[in-house]
This record gives sequence, C-alpha cells and structure tokens, in this order.
Amino acid sequence: MVPINCLSLPKQFSLPKLDSPLPPSKLEAKKVMFCRGVLIGAAGITIMSLTGPSSAAEFPILTEPSNALSLPTWAVHVSSVVEWATAMALVWQYGEKSGYQSWKGLSWGMVPLFGGALCACTWHFFYNADSLEILVALQAALTVIGNATMCIAAYRIYASSQERSKNS
Repeated sequence: MVPINCLSLPKQFSLPKLDSPLPPSKLEAKKVMFCRGVLIGAAGITIMSLTGPSSAAEFPILTEPSNALSLPTWAVHVSSVVEWATAMALVWQYGEKSGYQSWKGLSWGMVPLFGGALCACTWHFFYNADSLEILVALQAALTVIGNATMCIAAYRIYASSQERSKNS
C-alpha cells in the first residue's frame, strides 16, 4: 500500500504503510498523529463553515462576554501579583540577612494586599460574576487592612532605625 500524503505535506509527514509488519516508531507515530489532527481540524472547519455560523465570532465556544479582560490587561494583572509576591520575598530576605527584624514585619504587612490582588484576579477570571460580588467587598476590606498594616510596618521600621542611630 502506498503512503497517503496529508494535505500535500512533504514525504516525511506521510502516513506509514498500513500493511507494514513493523509498528511505526515514535517519530512516525507523532507524524501520523499530527497529520490526522490536521486532517480532522481541516475537515471540521470545512464542515462548520458550510453548515454553521459565517464567522469565528459567532461560535459560542470561541466568544467571551463583553466584560472579559483583554490579554494585555491580564498580563498586567498577573505580572503585578507576581511582582508583589517577589517583593514580599525580597523584603523578608532583606530582614533576615540584614538582621533588621522590623523589615520582616513589612513583608507580613504586605500579605493582605496580596490577598486583595488574588480576589481581583479571581473575580475577573470568572467574568465579574454577580455571584462572586463578595470578592469585590473582600478586596476592598483587604486593601484597607493592608494599607493599615503597611503603615504600621513602616512606622516600626522607622522606630527601629531611630533606635539603632541612638545606640550607635
């Protein structure tokens, strides 16, 4: 039996002979799966374009609600959360390595704001669902608490630095 080329791809992507006594190698199996995927995908798109909606925006599975965040907005949200977590870890390390324990308190003071950020991302992930409206209130509360704990931690750093300067 002659190998069948899928979508006129080069010979290295052709299907193996079906009457071959040896099983195909892993590379050949991957090529076969790739070709089958391409063929099935192309057939599916062709059938849907003949029978279904005229544009991809009309496919319910491919559309998002109008309040969905854009990819750049998600990038800002996620990078901000990662940046905040990194800052918390760096502040903690500075407190450990410098011996100024009050800096560890700043890292603890950052935790409520981190929780607020997670609330915001969770709410947006579920398209600002009305059933999760409590997350908005929780984020607001964590922001107030976080601002207060950061203020207290900053004052403790100030007080400990004043005490160190008096002792030196």
